[in-house]
Amino acid sequence: MAKLDTLCVYCGSSPGAAQAYTTIAQELGRRCAERGVGVVYGGGTVGLMGQVAEAAVEAGGAVTGIIPHHLMSREVGEQADSELVVVDNMHQRKQAMFERSDAFCSLPGGIGTLDETIEILTWKQLGLHDKPVVLIDHDGFWQPLFDLFAHQQAMGFLRPNHVELFEVVPDIDGLFAAIANHPEPTRPDRPDWT
Repeated sequence: MAKLDTLCVYCGSSPGAAQAYTTIAQELGRRCAERGVGVVYGGGTVGLMGQVAEAAVEAGGAVTGIIPHHLMSREVGEQADSELVVVDNMHQRKQAMFERSDAFCSLPGGIGTLDETIEILTWKQLGLHDKPVVLIDHDGFWQPLFDLFAHQQAMGFLRPNHVELFEVVPDIDGLFAAIANHPEPTRPDRPDWT
């Protein structure tokens, strides 16, 4: 890619069972800030997403949180030293995150993180975008998903080239290298959703 201005980060609203997840979330936020890459995320102060945002802000980075009204109290919507966009629903959240991002990264997380990751891959599979999508497979976290993809392929539901929809990396260095090596996206930032 010619330039990475904004990175959408999908990750848990919980910290997870291992301190290493918090550490990698904090490192990602800090490294984005150091590179002048704005972070686009789910807008909460809790869990890994709160750690990414807080680390980015502390390092002087730009952060844009996008959160639906109904999650403002549950995920404690971020308001200090960042831009907070409040939308009506989850669908608007995902589209706004897409429109504001040059690339997408998935850290460990739960059902919501899985939902966001699968949806952005689905949009790519359908030709709605060709932006980079990178999964940070810290300590094999995403391996069960890859096993499911292999099963779906064996059962005739996924084509062999589905793995071209995303990159898998072990760490933050791998993330930035994968994005740098990705071809410049050619599709519009606002696809025709109709």
